[in-house]
Amino acid sequence: MIRVSAFKSVPPFAQGLVRDLRVRWALEEAGLPYEAVLLGDGEKDGADYRAWQPFGQVPAYEEDGLKLFESGAIVLHIAGKEEAGEALLPADPAARARATEWMFAALNTIEPQIQNLAAIDLFYAAEDWAKARRPGAEQMAQKRLADLASALRDKEWLTDGRFTAGDLLMATVLRILRHIELVTEAGLGAYLARCEARPAFQRALAAQMAAFGE
Repeated sequence: MIRVSAFKSVPPFAQGLVRDLRVRWALEEAGLPYEAVLLGDGEKDGADYRAWQPFGQVPAYEEDGLKLFESGAIVLHIAGKEEAGEALLPADPAARARATEWMFAALNTIEPQIQNLAAIDLFYAAEDWAKARRPGAEQMAQKRLADLASALRDKEWLTDGRFTAGDLLMATVLRILRHIELVTEAGLGAYLARCEARPAFQRALAAQMAAFGE
């Protein structure tokens, strides 16, 4: 059985955004069952968990003795599994490479600017330095979103006319800005809505949210 770590509780603003959602969603798309390992207060700092996830974050992943951390690496592993078929990555090598580049674009190009803005808004809004930094942070996020919208144009999905792990990761990154309207203003609202409408996403989100309600 696949095991995925997640938090038992997080503040309301983070519910539905914690990165185990990416792994849950990938597993749902691939049709692979899993068990959530819920961490309570202080458990992420224990020696056993740090041996699994050295930074004390979630998610961590375990399957038949293989232990992984970092959501992007885990999603890539799931997408490449034989049991997943072509649910997340095309079989054609060139198409698979294009989907993979969008996975890295989501995490390396888009997410840093989005996360920077979200951190200012959600954690440091009252700080003088954050008030001074926010206009520039918003401008950088807007620039990245505009570039993404230009690349997407009128396409349904990012590459090769089909949903891939690139779209999965990109959608979870865009959702970080759900507290403001930048994604919609950039013309990416319909794209994000398509991703969120997928039944596998809805199941993954419901599973994460259910844990917070227990």
